[in-house]
Amino acid sequence: MQGELKRNLTMLTDFYEITMGNGYFENGLGDREAVFDMFFRKIPDGGGFAIAAGLEQLVEYFNNLKFTPEDIEYLRSKGQFSEAFLDYLANFKFACDVWAVKEGTPVFPYEPIVVVRGPLIQAQFVETMVLLTINHQSLIATKASRVVRAAEGCAVAEFGSRRAQSYDGAVLGARAAYIGGCSGTACTISDRIYGIPAVGPMAHSWVQAFEDEYEAFKRYAELYPTKCTLLVDTYNTLKSGVPNAIKVFDEVLKPKGCRPVAVRIDSGDIAYLSKKVRVMLDNAGYQDVKTMASNSLDEYIIRDLMLQGAKVDSFGVGENLITSKSAPVFGGVYKLVAIANREGELQPRIKVSETVEKITTPDFKSLYRFFNRETGKAIADYVTLHDEVVDDTKSMVIFDPNNTWKKSKISNFEAKPLLTPIFVDGKQVYDLPTLDEIRTYCKQQLDTLWDEVKRFEYPHKYYVDLSPALWEVRHSLLDRHDFTD
Repeated sequence: MQGELKRNLTMLTDFYEITMGNGYFENGLGDREAVFDMFFRKIPDGGGFAIAAGLEQLVEYFNNLKFTPEDIEYLRSKGQFSEAFLDYLANFKFACDVWAVKEGTPVFPYEPIVVVRGPLIQAQFVETMVLLTINHQSLIATKASRVVRAAEGCAVAEFGSRRAQSYDGAVLGARAAYIGGCSGTACTISDRIYGIPAVGPMAHSWVQAFEDEYEAFKRYAELYPTKCTLLVDTYNTLKSGVPNAIKVFDEVLKPKGCRPVAVRIDSGDIAYLSKKVRVMLDNAGYQDVKTMASNSLDEYIIRDLMLQGAKVDSFGVGENLITSKSAPVFGGVYKLVAIANREGELQPRIKVSETVEKITTPDFKSLYRFFNRETGKAIADYVTLHDEVVDDTKSMVIFDPNNTWKKSKISNFEAKPLLTPIFVDGKQVYDLPTLDEIRTYCKQQLDTLWDEVKRFEYPHKYYVDLSPALWEVRHSLLDRHDFTD
């Protein structure tokens, strides 16, 4: 398995998960079947969609759930948990069913991304890691997709390791960025673990370490004649950096029969400088040498550079990508949506709030995406009760669940289920794809979205509709909790 889990992360949980678990156990609810949904409410950066990522690490977590003797002793030292409950944890065996959308799938607010069904104690306990894992990588994959789309086909490398929120943020952030479309990473260990191409030629300190810029370039070219990319902005890009680079290309690489790869600009007016650099390289006979740009880039700066006709072939994007600096939180939540009664029958549960956005959609559910059979484009997502069957051989009317008067009749469509079984009775039933397969799948799925949904500003709203049966369940529960003054 890629990126094998080396640590026991069982205790990476909010403490209230354990106190509630003890409470469920003492009240005879611990083995009561429950269903939880993980979903999010708001798309980062005001975008039209997010990208689901992190499932592989969640699978690793579920497969390694166990309490060590040291864990049990720590909990015993808190003095608030019964010995019977501690014995339950000592013999803990994951027994839940899990469904999830595949990594790389475009996802939208209020639809279930991960569904966990099983004993209440267990389904509740995993909340923190479900959210932590999916929230982080989905955030970075979503940001990476925006940056890559702004680059309009130019390669984008993730350069953010040193700015990431901890070493896990760097390693798994690089993984998520690759899913979102980045072509490589500066994070060496992410190459070693996941096979993401590691890139990165030199820093300004290399140039400064030698007596002069020419000597620095020469020594580097001698060491790496077939992978020579030179950083040309340490002193003066146009008067020093590029002329010295061309001189080294002529004197060191050309006699060896080698061609330089690129020059990198890391400061200044990149649009202006890249045009001048392109002319200088072309005039010197290096039309094939690429220009790479870095320096606190994001999707908006890259988009502006493209609009200004910058002569840039690839980009290195760091802190704004690896931290999703402009929208650093992916607001996924994990909510109870159903629990069995004493007879073992699942009963829907709803969270009601005066904040309308926080009202949940109850019950055990399935999720479909409708595709137009002629264009292959996604029409809408459709959330149903779990046992509902969607008949896509007939026309149907779908409606906005909040503004029910907004209706659309669709025909000639294909309904594809998005939630895939991952675990059954605690046993993994899903074969994890390779990272390259996930990345390819993500690109294919993005192609099913209309360009209007992919706009950076004011994107077209993609609808997530409820089946009439599910809508009725939701509103019957709302009516039951009548707050009329």
